Amino acid sequence: MNLAAATNENLANISNVLIYSAMAVYTLAFLAHITEWVFGSRSTVARTAAALTTEAARSSSVTVTVKKQGGGTAVLERPEVVTRAAPGSRDVPDGPGAAGGSEKGDLYGRIAVSLTVLAFALHAGGVLTRALSVQRAPWGNMYEFSTTFGMTAVAVYLGLLAAKKNVRWLGLPLTTSILLDLGLAVSVLYTSSDQLVPALHSYWLWIHVSCAIISGAALWVGACSTLFYLFRDSYEAKLAAGKDADGAWGNVLSRLPSAATLDKFAYRINATVFPLWTFTIIAGAIWAEAAWGRYWGWDPKEVWSFITWVAYACYLHARATAGWKGRKAAYLALLAFACYLFNYYGVNILLSGKHSYAGV
Repeated sequence: MNLAAATNENLANISNVLIYSAMAVYTLAFLAHITEWVFGSRSTVARTAAALTTEAARSSSVTVTVKKQGGGTAVLERPEVVTRAAPGSRDVPDGPGAAGGSEKGDLYGRIAVSLTVLAFALHAGGVLTRALSVQRAPWGNMYEFSTTFGMTAVAVYLGLLAAKKNVRWLGLPLTTSILLDLGLAVSVLYTSSDQLVPALHSYWLWIHVSCAIISGAALWVGACSTLFYLFRDSYEAKLAAGKDADGAWGNVLSRLPSAATLDKFAYRINATVFPLWTFTIIAGAIWAEAAWGRYWGWDPKEVWSFITWVAYACYLHARATAGWKGRKAAYLALLAFACYLFNYYGVNILLSGKHSYAGV
């Protein structure tokens, strides 16, 4: 074995160690996010709201008496619960987030974010050393695509936090998804460092696949927001109908952003990334012409990429149609993201085509 080969093998081993280390830290972040939600559900606001009856919740003058640790009692005003938008407005106030007003919850939330940043640094190091070991873009097979996809999804989340967006509630589903993604990558999809076939040695590998990864990471954020929108919308409808929405799940939903905010956030993410997904398909067609001599050949990957594009186009059109806003459009968005997932996992594993020769 020559020196260059030995160096590449060592870099590949370092990459594996960094990926496993990132998974360990993501696990700690996952536990910290869970703790944040647990302590948030014990906040004073949540306990006060839970102590009220449904009938009392309709009156703004109701108070609740609680015992103080040092003796005596204190009277707490019931926090106003707004369940639907005011006349002339689309928005309702957002919940306080994952921490739910609890000091301990907020502390664990900050710990969770810090651990996520550390895990992201290890994760990025693993992707970078993998790229150095193969001396090309680190997304030549499903293992490399999965690890890079997960890293990009975390980068989107941390970027939104850095932009002061109220998305810390996204941390728990994010770390859960990343652990599943990396677990599948290292256990089922792992492929040793190797060079690609000549047809894939093109600068379009950097352009086409990187756009697909960024698009997928952003679409995941949009899909997660859409799913939480459906939960929160049901919660607000239950409150508006005067029904009891307490309990652990009710406390979680009460601390999420409002349904209107989640819906608008998901729409903006999907609408912003849709042109990039369009460019991804166009870039793939140009690359196909250079590699195979045709722009379109009804390859399974090409077909499902187009199906995904059509599904998101239908969602965006539905949002512009009054009768299809809200839950109907949300179902379309989730269906579109399901098409994206099948395009990646299902097509690559179950169907054979020209894209299959890159290996699992």
